[in-house]
Amino acid sequence: MTTESKVLRSVLIRASQLGARLFRNNVGVLRDERGQHVAYGLCPGSADLIGFVPVTITPEMVGRRVAVFLAVECKTDTGRLSTTQRVWLASASAAGAVVCVARSESDVETALAPWLARIA
Repeated sequence: MTTESKVLRSVLIRASQLGARLFRNNVGVLRDERGQHVAYGLCPGSADLIGFVPVTITPEMVGRRVAVFLAVECKTDTGRLSTTQRVWLASASAAGAVVCVARSESDVETALAPWLARIA
């Protein structure tokens, strides 16, 4: 059985091979030495992996290079998205980010396919 951490590692490697950059986004809360709760990570529901796809803009946009936000939620074959994760991914997608739920390397390949020709 494939674990989520194995999916995550293989997706990190494959995305890098394709020219994207992803970083682990652990999200949670811990108690510090004073007993205060300290939140860490981007925000509740945010993707396991966040980063960017470097894209060269078309000549009409003066050849500028930009980074398109990339969010990948890693799951096993049987893993399910929480409502918070679903809402966060939909929000990022609506804002123009590349998002995907990856159960294997091929899922991130599919999500990046429209952008691969634009990576310079």
